[in-house]
Amino acid sequence: MQEAQRAGRREWTGLVVLILPLLLVSMDVSVLYFTVPFISRDLEPSSTQQLWIFDIYGFVLAGFLITMGALGDRIGRRRLLMIGAVGFSAASALAAYSSSAEMLIAARAILGVAGATLMPSTLALVRNMFHDEKQRGTAIAVWTAAMTSGIVLGPIISGLLVEHFWWGSVFLINIPAMVLLLALAPVLLPEHRNPVRGRFDFASAVLSIAAVLPIIWGIKEIAAHGAGPIRVAAIAVGLGIVAAFVRRQQRRADPMLDLAILRRAAFAGSVAVSLLGTFAMAGFAVFSTQYLQLVLGMSPIEGALWSLAPSIGVGAAAPLASVLAQRVDRAKIIAAGFLVSVVGFVMLSGVPVESGLWILLAGAGIYAAGLVVVMSIATELAIGTVPPERAGASSALMETASEFGGALGIAILGSIGTAVYRARLDDHLPSAARETLSGAVTTAEQMPQPLAGQVLGSAREAFVVGMHTVAWTTAAVMLFAAVIALAFLRGLPAGAQETGSTRHADKVPA
Repeated sequence: MQEAQRAGRREWTGLVVLILPLLLVSMDVSVLYFTVPFISRDLEPSSTQQLWIFDIYGFVLAGFLITMGALGDRIGRRRLLMIGAVGFSAASALAAYSSSAEMLIAARAILGVAGATLMPSTLALVRNMFHDEKQRGTAIAVWTAAMTSGIVLGPIISGLLVEHFWWGSVFLINIPAMVLLLALAPVLLPEHRNPVRGRFDFASAVLSIAAVLPIIWGIKEIAAHGAGPIRVAAIAVGLGIVAAFVRRQQRRADPMLDLAILRRAAFAGSVAVSLLGTFAMAGFAVFSTQYLQLVLGMSPIEGALWSLAPSIGVGAAAPLASVLAQRVDRAKIIAAGFLVSVVGFVMLSGVPVESGLWILLAGAGIYAAGLVVVMSIATELAIGTVPPERAGASSALMETASEFGGALGIAILGSIGTAVYRARLDDHLPSAARETLSGAVTTAEQMPQPLAGQVLGSAREAFVVGMHTVAWTTAAVMLFAAVIALAFLRGLPAGAQETGSTRHADKVPA
Protein backbone atom coordinates (compact mmCIF):
# COMPACT_ATOMS: atom_id res chain seq x y z
CA MET A 1 0.00 0.00 0.00
CA GLN A 2 1.42 3.38 -1.07
CA GLU A 3 2.06 5.76 1.82
CA ALA A 4 0.02 8.95 1.59
CA GLN A 5 1.93 12.17 0.95
CA ARG A 6 2.19 14.36 4.06
CA ALA A 7 1.16 18.00 3.98
CA GLY A 8 3.74 20.71 4.56
CA ARG A 9 3.81 24.35 5.58
CA ARG A 10 2.04 25.48 2.40
CA GLU A 11 -0.96 23.22 3.04
CA TRP A 12 -1.28 24.28 6.68
CA THR A 13 -1.08 27.95 5.69
CA GLY A 14 -3.67 27.21 3.02
CA LEU A 15 -5.95 25.79 5.71
CA VAL A 16 -5.81 29.14 7.51
CA VAL A 17 -6.87 30.80 4.25
CA LEU A 18 -9.80 28.39 3.93
CA ILE A 19 -10.98 29.32 7.43
CA LEU A 20 -11.71 32.89 6.23
CA PRO A 21 -14.72 32.08 3.98
CA LEU A 22 -15.92 29.35 6.33
CA LEU A 23 -16.11 31.74 9.30
CA LEU A 24 -17.93 34.39 7.30
CA VAL A 25 -20.47 32.03 5.71
CA SER A 26 -21.35 30.52 9.10
CA MET A 27 -21.40 33.97 10.78
CA ASP A 28 -23.94 35.26 8.28
CA VAL A 29 -26.43 32.69 9.55
CA SER A 30 -26.66 34.57 12.86
CA VAL A 31 -25.19 38.02 12.19
CA LEU A 32 -28.56 39.82 11.95
CA TYR A 33 -29.75 38.97 15.47
CA PHE A 34 -29.12 42.47 16.88
CA THR A 35 -29.81 44.49 13.75
CA VAL A 36 -33.61 44.08 13.63
CA PRO A 37 -34.53 47.40 15.35
CA PHE A 38 -32.17 49.36 13.10
CA ILE A 39 -33.25 47.65 9.87
CA SER A 40 -36.91 48.11 10.87
CA ARG A 41 -36.35 51.84 11.47
CA ASP A 42 -34.55 52.46 8.16
CA LEU A 43 -36.27 50.07 5.73
CA GLU A 44 -39.68 49.63 7.41
CA PRO A 45 -40.16 45.98 6.36
CA SER A 46 -43.48 44.25 6.93
CA SER A 47 -43.56 41.34 9.36
CA THR A 48 -43.38 38.90 6.43
CA GLN A 49 -40.48 40.77 4.85
CA GLN A 50 -38.64 40.80 8.17
CA LEU A 51 -38.91 37.01 8.36
CA TRP A 52 -37.60 36.66 4.81
CA ILE A 53 -34.65 38.96 5.57
CA PHE A 54 -33.64 36.46 8.26
CA ASP A 55 -34.55 33.19 6.56
CA ILE A 56 -33.77 33.61 2.86
CA TYR A 57 -30.01 33.23 3.37
CA GLY A 58 -30.30 29.85 5.09
CA PHE A 59 -32.94 28.59 2.64
CA VAL A 60 -30.89 29.43 -0.46
CA LEU A 61 -27.64 28.23 1.13
CA ALA A 62 -29.16 24.82 1.88
CA GLY A 63 -30.82 24.59 -1.53
CA PHE A 64 -27.67 25.25 -3.56
CA LEU A 65 -25.10 23.24 -1.58
CA ILE A 66 -25.32 20.00 -3.58
CA THR A 67 -25.40 21.83 -6.91
CA MET A 68 -22.37 23.96 -6.08
CA GLY A 69 -20.46 21.01 -4.63
CA ALA A 70 -20.94 19.10 -7.89
CA LEU A 71 -20.05 22.18 -9.93
CA GLY A 72 -16.78 22.52 -7.99
CA ASP A 73 -15.95 18.90 -8.79
CA ARG A 74 -16.22 19.76 -12.49
CA ILE A 75 -14.75 23.26 -12.88
CA GLY A 76 -12.28 23.14 -9.99
CA ARG A 77 -12.77 23.80 -6.28
CA ARG A 78 -10.31 26.69 -6.06
CA ARG A 79 -11.89 28.36 -9.09
CA LEU A 80 -15.37 28.00 -7.60
CA LEU A 81 -14.08 29.29 -4.24
CA MET A 82 -12.75 32.44 -5.91
CA ILE A 83 -15.93 32.94 -7.94
CA GLY A 84 -17.88 32.61 -4.69
CA ALA A 85 -15.60 35.13 -2.96
CA VAL A 86 -16.35 37.72 -5.67
CA GLY A 87 -20.07 37.00 -5.45
CA PHE A 88 -20.06 37.11 -1.64
CA SER A 89 -18.27 40.49 -1.66
CA ALA A 90 -20.66 41.99 -4.20
CA ALA A 91 -23.73 40.68 -2.37
CA SER A 92 -22.34 41.97 0.96
CA ALA A 93 -21.96 45.47 -0.48
CA LEU A 94 -25.46 45.26 -1.97
CA ALA A 95 -26.89 44.19 1.40
CA ALA A 96 -25.01 46.88 3.33
CA TYR A 97 -26.37 49.69 1.17
CA SER A 98 -29.87 48.29 0.61
CA SER A 99 -32.46 51.05 0.37
CA SER A 100 -35.53 48.84 0.69
CA ALA A 101 -36.59 45.58 2.32
CA GLU A 102 -36.96 43.96 -1.11
CA MET A 103 -33.40 44.91 -2.02
CA LEU A 104 -32.06 43.47 1.24
CA ILE A 105 -33.97 40.21 0.73
CA ALA A 106 -32.53 39.88 -2.79
CA ALA A 107 -29.02 40.61 -1.51
CA ARG A 108 -29.36 37.99 1.22
CA ALA A 109 -30.51 35.47 -1.39
CA ILE A 110 -27.40 36.18 -3.50
CA LEU A 111 -25.30 35.82 -0.34
CA GLY A 112 -26.84 32.37 0.11
CA VAL A 113 -25.90 31.32 -3.43
CA ALA A 114 -22.34 32.59 -2.95
CA GLY A 115 -22.12 30.92 0.47
CA ALA A 116 -23.12 27.63 -1.13
CA THR A 117 -20.10 27.88 -3.44
CA LEU A 118 -17.76 28.52 -0.51
CA MET A 119 -18.71 25.93 2.11
CA PRO A 120 -18.33 22.67 0.14
CA SER A 121 -15.28 24.06 -1.65
CA THR A 122 -13.45 24.60 1.66
CA LEU A 123 -14.10 21.07 2.92
CA ALA A 124 -13.36 19.49 -0.47
CA LEU A 125 -10.02 21.31 -0.63
CA VAL A 126 -9.17 20.07 2.87
CA ARG A 127 -9.78 16.56 1.53
CA ASN A 128 -7.54 17.22 -1.46
CA MET A 129 -4.74 18.96 0.47
CA PHE A 130 -4.40 16.52 3.37
CA HIS A 131 -3.92 12.92 2.23
CA ASP A 132 -2.27 11.65 5.41
CA GLU A 133 -5.00 10.31 7.69
CA LYS A 134 -3.66 11.87 10.90
CA GLN A 135 -3.10 15.27 9.33
CA ARG A 136 -6.50 15.23 7.66
CA GLY A 137 -8.14 14.48 11.00
CA THR A 138 -6.46 17.51 12.55
CA ALA A 139 -7.37 19.72 9.59
CA ILE A 140 -11.02 18.67 9.69
CA ALA A 141 -11.08 19.27 13.46
CA VAL A 142 -9.92 22.84 12.80
CA TRP A 143 -12.52 23.17 10.01
CA THR A 144 -15.31 21.98 12.34
CA ALA A 145 -14.25 24.30 15.16
CA ALA A 146 -14.18 27.26 12.76
CA MET A 147 -17.65 26.51 11.41
CA THR A 148 -19.25 26.26 14.87
CA SER A 149 -17.31 29.31 16.09
CA GLY A 150 -18.66 31.41 13.24
CA ILE A 151 -22.26 30.76 14.24
CA VAL A 152 -21.46 31.70 17.85
CA LEU A 153 -19.47 34.81 16.90
CA GLY A 154 -22.12 36.19 14.52
CA PRO A 155 -24.36 37.75 17.20
CA ILE A 156 -21.38 39.04 19.19
CA ILE A 157 -19.83 40.83 16.23
CA SER A 158 -23.16 42.23 15.05
CA GLY A 159 -23.93 43.50 18.56
CA LEU A 160 -20.58 45.27 18.80
CA LEU A 161 -20.82 46.76 15.30
CA VAL A 162 -24.33 48.18 15.62
CA GLU A 163 -23.32 49.91 18.85
CA HIS A 164 -20.72 51.97 16.96
CA PHE A 165 -21.75 51.91 13.28
CA TRP A 166 -24.87 51.52 11.15
CA TRP A 167 -26.45 48.12 10.54
CA GLY A 168 -24.86 47.72 7.10
CA SER A 169 -21.45 47.35 8.73
CA VAL A 170 -22.30 43.73 9.66
CA PHE A 171 -22.13 42.96 5.92
CA LEU A 172 -19.15 45.15 5.00
CA ILE A 173 -16.82 43.19 7.30
CA ASN A 174 -17.08 40.35 4.77
CA ILE A 175 -15.35 42.29 2.00
CA PRO A 176 -11.77 42.69 3.36
CA ALA A 177 -11.63 38.98 4.24
CA MET A 178 -12.83 38.00 0.76
CA VAL A 179 -10.28 40.31 -0.87
CA LEU A 180 -7.56 38.63 1.21
CA LEU A 181 -8.88 35.22 0.12
CA LEU A 182 -8.73 36.27 -3.55
CA ALA A 183 -5.14 37.42 -3.12
CA LEU A 184 -3.88 34.34 -1.26
CA ALA A 185 -5.89 31.48 -2.83
CA PRO A 186 -3.91 31.32 -6.12
CA VAL A 187 -0.65 31.20 -4.16
CA LEU A 188 -1.50 28.80 -1.34
CA LEU A 189 -4.39 26.63 -2.54
CA PRO A 190 -3.97 23.91 -5.19
CA GLU A 191 -6.57 23.38 -7.87
CA HIS A 192 -8.45 20.06 -7.91
CA ARG A 193 -11.24 18.79 -10.09
CA ASN A 194 -12.76 15.52 -11.22
CA PRO A 195 -10.76 14.25 -14.22
CA VAL A 196 -13.90 12.54 -15.60
CA ARG A 197 -16.13 15.57 -15.58
CA GLY A 198 -18.73 15.06 -18.29
CA ARG A 199 -21.37 17.70 -18.96
CA PHE A 200 -22.89 19.53 -16.03
CA ASP A 201 -26.40 18.18 -15.45
CA PHE A 202 -28.60 21.27 -15.18
CA ALA A 203 -31.76 19.19 -14.80
CA SER A 204 -30.31 17.46 -11.72
CA ALA A 205 -29.22 20.84 -10.36
CA VAL A 206 -32.76 22.19 -10.70
CA LEU A 207 -34.17 19.06 -9.06
CA SER A 208 -31.76 19.25 -6.11
CA ILE A 209 -32.61 22.90 -5.46
CA ALA A 210 -36.33 22.30 -5.93
CA ALA A 211 -36.18 19.38 -3.49
CA VAL A 212 -34.29 21.04 -0.65
CA LEU A 213 -35.96 24.47 -0.62
CA PRO A 214 -39.59 23.40 0.05
CA ILE A 215 -38.55 20.83 2.68
CA ILE A 216 -36.40 23.30 4.60
CA TRP A 217 -39.10 25.99 4.26
CA GLY A 218 -41.84 23.64 5.43
CA ILE A 219 -39.87 22.43 8.45
CA LYS A 220 -38.95 25.95 9.57
CA GLU A 221 -42.47 27.25 9.04
CA ILE A 222 -43.92 24.40 11.10
CA ALA A 223 -41.41 25.24 13.83
CA ALA A 224 -42.48 28.88 13.81
CA HIS A 225 -46.22 28.63 13.21
CA GLY A 226 -47.29 25.01 13.64
CA ALA A 227 -48.41 22.44 11.09
CA GLY A 228 -50.69 23.58 8.31
CA PRO A 229 -51.81 22.19 4.94
CA ILE A 230 -49.49 24.38 2.87
CA ARG A 231 -46.44 23.64 5.05
CA VAL A 232 -47.06 19.90 5.09
CA ALA A 233 -47.72 19.96 1.34
CA ALA A 234 -44.40 21.77 0.76
CA ILE A 235 -42.53 18.99 2.56
CA ALA A 236 -44.44 16.34 0.59
CA VAL A 237 -43.65 18.07 -2.71
CA GLY A 238 -39.99 18.30 -1.72
CA LEU A 239 -39.85 14.59 -0.89
CA GLY A 240 -41.44 13.79 -4.24
CA ILE A 241 -38.76 15.81 -6.02
CA VAL A 242 -36.10 14.01 -3.96
CA ALA A 243 -37.41 10.72 -5.38
CA ALA A 244 -37.21 12.14 -8.91
CA PHE A 245 -33.66 13.38 -8.25
CA VAL A 246 -32.59 9.95 -6.98
CA ARG A 247 -34.07 8.18 -10.02
CA ARG A 248 -32.23 10.54 -12.36
CA GLN A 249 -28.90 9.95 -10.59
CA GLN A 250 -29.38 6.17 -10.81
CA ARG A 251 -29.97 6.32 -14.56
CA ARG A 252 -27.13 8.64 -15.57
CA ALA A 253 -23.64 7.42 -16.44
CA ASP A 254 -22.10 10.58 -14.92
CA PRO A 255 -24.46 11.51 -12.06
CA MET A 256 -24.15 14.84 -10.32
CA LEU A 257 -24.22 12.98 -6.99
CA ASP A 258 -22.80 9.46 -6.90
CA LEU A 259 -25.39 7.61 -4.82
CA ALA A 260 -22.98 4.68 -4.42
CA ILE A 261 -21.29 6.62 -1.61
CA LEU A 262 -24.50 6.32 0.42
CA ARG A 263 -24.13 2.54 0.31
CA ARG A 264 -20.83 2.87 2.18
CA ALA A 265 -21.53 2.36 5.85
CA ALA A 266 -18.88 4.89 6.86
CA PHE A 267 -20.38 7.68 4.77
CA ALA A 268 -24.07 6.97 5.38
CA GLY A 269 -23.51 6.42 9.09
CA SER A 270 -21.48 9.61 9.37
CA VAL A 271 -24.20 11.61 7.63
CA ALA A 272 -26.77 10.18 10.05
CA VAL A 273 -24.82 10.95 13.22
CA SER A 274 -23.91 14.42 11.94
CA LEU A 275 -27.59 15.12 11.31
CA LEU A 276 -28.46 13.96 14.83
CA GLY A 277 -25.69 16.10 16.30
CA THR A 278 -26.90 19.29 14.63
CA PHE A 279 -30.48 18.30 15.52
CA ALA A 280 -29.56 18.53 19.20
CA MET A 281 -27.21 21.51 19.01
CA ALA A 282 -29.44 23.80 16.95
CA GLY A 283 -32.66 22.63 18.57
CA PHE A 284 -31.59 23.34 22.14
CA ALA A 285 -29.76 26.60 21.35
CA VAL A 286 -33.16 28.24 20.88
CA PHE A 287 -34.05 27.46 24.50
CA SER A 288 -30.74 28.49 26.05
CA THR A 289 -30.87 31.85 24.23
CA GLN A 290 -34.42 32.54 25.43
CA TYR A 291 -33.51 31.47 28.97
CA LEU A 292 -30.70 34.02 29.14
CA GLN A 293 -32.76 36.89 27.76
CA LEU A 294 -36.36 36.20 28.80
CA VAL A 295 -35.99 34.21 32.03
CA LEU A 296 -32.86 35.78 33.50
CA GLY A 297 -33.65 39.16 31.92
CA MET A 298 -30.32 39.79 30.20
CA SER A 299 -29.94 42.26 27.36
CA PRO A 300 -29.25 40.73 23.91
CA ILE A 301 -25.56 41.67 23.93
CA GLU A 302 -25.13 40.49 27.54
CA GLY A 303 -26.77 37.18 26.72
CA ALA A 304 -24.64 36.80 23.58
CA LEU A 305 -21.44 37.43 25.53
CA TRP A 306 -22.38 34.88 28.21
CA SER A 307 -23.16 32.38 25.46
CA LEU A 308 -19.47 32.50 24.52
CA ALA A 309 -18.50 30.85 27.81
CA PRO A 310 -19.33 27.28 26.71
CA SER A 311 -17.11 27.77 23.64
CA ILE A 312 -13.98 27.65 25.81
CA GLY A 313 -14.23 23.89 26.21
CA VAL A 314 -15.59 23.40 22.70
CA GLY A 315 -12.43 24.86 21.13
CA ALA A 316 -10.33 22.05 22.59
CA ALA A 317 -12.84 19.27 21.90
CA ALA A 318 -12.28 18.87 18.15
CA PRO A 319 -8.44 18.73 18.27
CA LEU A 320 -8.63 16.29 21.21
CA ALA A 321 -10.98 14.08 19.22
CA SER A 322 -8.52 14.09 16.32
CA VAL A 323 -5.72 12.88 18.61
CA LEU A 324 -7.90 10.15 20.12
CA ALA A 325 -8.97 9.00 16.65
CA GLN A 326 -5.42 7.78 16.01
CA ARG A 327 -5.65 5.34 18.94
CA VAL A 328 -9.33 4.51 19.42
CA ASP A 329 -12.03 3.20 17.10
CA ARG A 330 -13.84 6.24 15.69
CA ALA A 331 -17.23 4.70 16.38
CA LYS A 332 -16.36 4.56 20.07
CA ILE A 333 -15.24 8.20 20.04
CA ILE A 334 -18.48 9.28 18.34
CA ALA A 335 -20.53 7.23 20.80
CA ALA A 336 -18.54 8.74 23.69
CA GLY A 337 -19.21 12.23 22.30
CA PHE A 338 -22.94 11.51 22.28
CA LEU A 339 -22.74 10.17 25.84
CA VAL A 340 -20.89 13.29 26.99
CA SER A 341 -23.69 15.36 25.45
CA VAL A 342 -26.21 13.26 27.40
CA VAL A 343 -24.49 14.37 30.62
CA GLY A 344 -24.85 17.98 29.53
CA PHE A 345 -28.52 17.63 28.68
CA VAL A 346 -29.25 15.86 31.97
CA MET A 347 -27.64 18.82 33.77
CA LEU A 348 -29.84 21.19 31.77
CA SER A 349 -32.92 19.28 32.87
CA GLY A 350 -32.30 20.69 36.35
CA VAL A 351 -31.83 24.38 35.49
CA PRO A 352 -33.92 26.43 37.97
CA VAL A 353 -36.13 29.38 37.07
CA GLU A 354 -33.86 31.74 38.99
CA SER A 355 -30.08 31.78 39.43
CA GLY A 356 -29.53 29.06 36.87
CA LEU A 357 -26.83 30.78 34.84
CA TRP A 358 -23.89 28.60 35.88
CA ILE A 359 -25.82 25.35 35.54
CA LEU A 360 -26.93 26.43 32.06
CA LEU A 361 -23.41 27.39 30.99
CA ALA A 362 -21.88 24.19 32.37
CA GLY A 363 -24.50 21.95 30.78
CA ALA A 364 -24.28 23.80 27.46
CA GLY A 365 -20.49 23.59 27.47
CA ILE A 366 -20.55 19.84 28.13
CA TYR A 367 -23.14 18.97 25.46
CA ALA A 368 -21.53 21.29 22.90
CA ALA A 369 -18.08 19.76 23.50
CA GLY A 370 -19.49 16.26 23.03
CA LEU A 371 -21.33 17.18 19.84
CA VAL A 372 -18.36 18.99 18.32
CA VAL A 373 -16.39 15.76 18.83
CA VAL A 374 -19.17 13.87 17.05
CA MET A 375 -19.31 16.22 14.07
CA SER A 376 -15.54 16.49 13.73
CA ILE A 377 -14.97 12.73 13.68
CA ALA A 378 -18.06 12.07 11.54
CA THR A 379 -16.87 14.59 8.96
CA GLU A 380 -13.38 13.09 8.92
CA LEU A 381 -14.75 9.57 8.57
CA ALA A 382 -17.15 10.51 5.77
CA ILE A 383 -14.76 12.64 3.72
CA GLY A 384 -11.95 10.12 4.14
CA THR A 385 -14.03 7.37 2.54
CA VAL A 386 -14.85 9.19 -0.72
CA PRO A 387 -12.46 9.57 -3.65
CA PRO A 388 -10.86 13.04 -3.83
CA GLU A 389 -12.46 13.67 -7.21
CA ARG A 390 -15.92 13.36 -5.58
CA ALA A 391 -15.07 15.44 -2.51
CA GLY A 392 -17.12 18.49 -3.53
CA ALA A 393 -20.51 16.80 -3.95
CA SER A 394 -19.88 14.57 -0.93
CA SER A 395 -18.98 17.56 1.26
CA ALA A 396 -22.12 19.33 0.09
CA LEU A 397 -24.24 16.30 0.98
CA MET A 398 -22.78 16.28 4.51
CA GLU A 399 -23.48 19.99 4.93
CA THR A 400 -27.01 19.65 3.54
CA ALA A 401 -27.69 16.90 6.08
CA SER A 402 -26.49 19.27 8.80
CA GLU A 403 -28.88 21.96 7.57
CA PHE A 404 -31.74 19.47 7.71
CA GLY A 405 -30.67 18.34 11.18
CA GLY A 406 -30.72 21.91 12.47
CA ALA A 407 -34.11 22.63 10.91
CA LEU A 408 -35.57 19.41 12.32
CA GLY A 409 -34.14 20.14 15.76
CA ILE A 410 -35.68 23.60 15.87
CA ALA A 411 -39.01 22.27 14.57
CA ILE A 412 -39.39 19.13 16.69
CA LEU A 413 -37.77 20.26 19.94
CA GLY A 414 -39.36 23.69 19.59
CA SER A 415 -42.79 22.10 19.18
CA ILE A 416 -42.27 19.92 22.27
CA GLY A 417 -41.21 22.89 24.37
CA THR A 418 -44.10 25.01 23.11
CA ALA A 419 -46.64 22.26 23.83
CA VAL A 420 -45.43 21.88 27.42
CA TYR A 421 -45.36 25.67 27.87
CA ARG A 422 -48.96 26.06 26.75
CA ALA A 423 -50.17 23.09 28.77
CA ARG A 424 -48.72 24.57 31.98
CA LEU A 425 -50.40 27.96 31.66
CA ASP A 426 -53.84 29.03 32.82
CA ASP A 427 -56.39 29.33 30.02
CA HIS A 428 -57.50 32.69 31.44
CA LEU A 429 -54.20 34.37 30.58
CA PRO A 430 -54.13 36.63 27.48
CA SER A 431 -53.63 34.68 24.27
CA ALA A 432 -50.29 36.35 23.49
CA ALA A 433 -48.91 35.24 26.87
CA ARG A 434 -50.04 31.65 26.23
CA GLU A 435 -48.38 31.50 22.79
CA THR A 436 -44.75 32.21 23.65
CA LEU A 437 -42.58 33.44 26.52
CA SER A 438 -41.67 36.56 24.53
CA GLY A 439 -45.39 37.22 24.15
CA ALA A 440 -45.81 36.86 27.90
CA VAL A 441 -42.99 39.35 28.55
CA THR A 442 -44.58 41.87 26.17
CA THR A 443 -48.00 41.34 27.74
CA ALA A 444 -46.63 41.74 31.27
CA GLU A 445 -45.03 45.07 30.36
CA GLN A 446 -48.50 46.46 29.68
CA MET A 447 -50.02 45.22 32.95
CA PRO A 448 -50.04 46.80 36.41
CA GLN A 449 -48.24 45.19 39.34
CA PRO A 450 -48.65 42.70 40.96
CA LEU A 451 -50.58 41.11 38.06
CA ALA A 452 -47.65 41.59 35.68
CA GLY A 453 -45.32 39.78 38.07
CA GLN A 454 -47.73 36.87 38.42
CA VAL A 455 -48.13 36.47 34.63
CA LEU A 456 -44.40 36.70 34.06
CA GLY A 457 -43.60 34.29 36.88
CA SER A 458 -46.07 31.69 35.59
CA ALA A 459 -44.79 32.05 32.03
CA ARG A 460 -41.14 31.71 33.03
CA GLU A 461 -41.86 28.64 35.14
CA ALA A 462 -43.82 27.05 32.28
CA PHE A 463 -40.99 27.79 29.85
CA VAL A 464 -38.37 26.23 32.13
CA VAL A 465 -40.50 23.10 32.57
CA GLY A 466 -40.74 22.89 28.78
CA MET A 467 -36.98 23.32 28.52
CA HIS A 468 -36.50 20.47 31.02
CA THR A 469 -38.73 18.23 28.89
CA VAL A 470 -36.75 19.12 25.77
CA ALA A 471 -33.48 18.38 27.62
CA TRP A 472 -34.68 14.90 28.60
CA THR A 473 -35.99 14.28 25.06
CA THR A 474 -32.69 15.33 23.52
CA ALA A 475 -30.74 13.17 25.98
CA ALA A 476 -32.80 10.16 24.85
CA VAL A 477 -32.13 10.96 21.17
CA MET A 478 -28.41 11.23 21.91
CA LEU A 479 -28.44 7.80 23.58
CA PHE A 480 -30.09 6.41 20.46
CA ALA A 481 -27.45 8.15 18.33
CA ALA A 482 -24.66 6.53 20.36
CA VAL A 483 -26.17 3.12 19.62
CA ILE A 484 -26.39 3.99 15.91
CA ALA A 485 -22.71 4.96 15.88
CA LEU A 486 -21.59 1.74 17.52
CA ALA A 487 -23.83 -0.40 15.31
CA PHE A 488 -22.89 1.06 11.92
CA LEU A 489 -19.47 2.69 12.24
CA ARG A 490 -17.43 0.28 14.35
CA GLY A 491 -14.11 -0.76 12.83
CA LEU A 492 -14.37 1.45 9.75
CA PRO A 493 -11.14 3.20 8.72
CA ALA A 494 -11.27 6.87 7.76
CA GLY A 495 -8.85 6.61 4.87
CA ALA A 496 -10.28 3.61 3.05
CA GLN A 497 -10.39 5.39 -0.30
CA GLU A 498 -7.08 7.21 -0.08
CA THR A 499 -4.79 4.71 -1.74
CA GLY A 500 -4.99 4.92 -5.47
CA SER A 501 -7.55 7.69 -5.59
CA THR A 502 -5.06 10.51 -5.39
CA ARG A 503 -3.15 9.15 -8.34
CA HIS A 504 -6.17 9.81 -10.54
CA ALA A 505 -7.22 13.14 -9.10
CA ASP A 506 -6.82 15.97 -11.58
CA LYS A 507 -4.33 18.31 -9.90
CA VAL A 508 -3.79 21.58 -11.65
CA PRO A 509 -0.56 23.42 -10.78
CA ALA A 510 -0.99 26.53 -8.71
